[in-house]
Amino acid sequence: MIEAIGITKRFGSLTALDGLSTRVPEGSIYGLVGPNGSGKSTLLRLMAGVYRPDAGQLLLGKEPIFGDPAAKGRVFFLPDDLWAPQGATLEEMARFYAGVYPAFHWEEYRRLLELFQADPKKRLSALSKGLRRQAAMLLALSCRTPCLLLDEVFDGLDPVARRKVKKLLYQEIDARGVTVVISSHDLRELEDLCDRVALLHRGQIRLERGLDELKQGFCKVQAAFRQPVDWGETGLDILERQQQGDLASLLVRGGVEETLAALERHQPLFAQAVPMTLEEIFIGEMEAAGYDCNDILS
Repeated sequence: MIEAIGITKRFGSLTALDGLSTRVPEGSIYGLVGPNGSGKSTLLRLMAGVYRPDAGQLLLGKEPIFGDPAAKGRVFFLPDDLWAPQGATLEEMARFYAGVYPAFHWEEYRRLLELFQADPKKRLSALSKGLRRQAAMLLALSCRTPCLLLDEVFDGLDPVARRKVKKLLYQEIDARGVTVVISSHDLRELEDLCDRVALLHRGQIRLERGLDELKQGFCKVQAAFRQPVDWGETGLDILERQQQGDLASLLVRGGVEETLAALERHQPLFAQAVPMTLEEIFIGEMEAAGYDCNDILS
């Protein structure tokens, strides 16, 4: 388990994280979302022991991560751009990481080379952004650490490579109980992957929920009516409404059955529940908490 307790991190006059607390359960996939400058990458670097917190504690298990080589050896941090010496090949980077991480698994490395169809002799600097991301992920998985911290890991990957990476992360969790923390700008990217998601804004967690918990208490429906509807008379707690001609799309705080029953009293031509995206669920939660989502998610 990774635990942040009242973490504050400053860079000069800039407060990147401001009293942030959270827990990442062991064997889970935890998503960090938020706009640029919200503190996602700073939090990952604190979790990796790259930064020392100015206040608070960042623990792996029960031990502080910063300054503890053993703790750092249990965490692999993959930044948004893999560092490599000028001219280094994938094979040379594999040997480098094998000297840093005691659990580096050469057999797994060879298997992943074949899976990603990667050339171990090619210079990383000559690869496209997407191929560099695949090479970085290959190295991260080969290190066999109990914790993976992934910053914008899907950025630049094509759909096939994204599916490969997601499948590999699931396999790592099933086989070894790996704990994964992923940062992203894109809520849709994390929708089918994470067990729990936290929304960061201005150095604080504004909302943190399990995905199952997020999906409870909100629904999205589409309906069309013969006559204009006074939405205030429906008795529904409508958080968002979009109207296109006779078709209304509603984001409602409440269950599907009671929402559809309330709409039926107004004799709709049709009314049906439709799947909600993670972004829509977050918007519902944030607006219910009184936040301006246009400010936070833009």
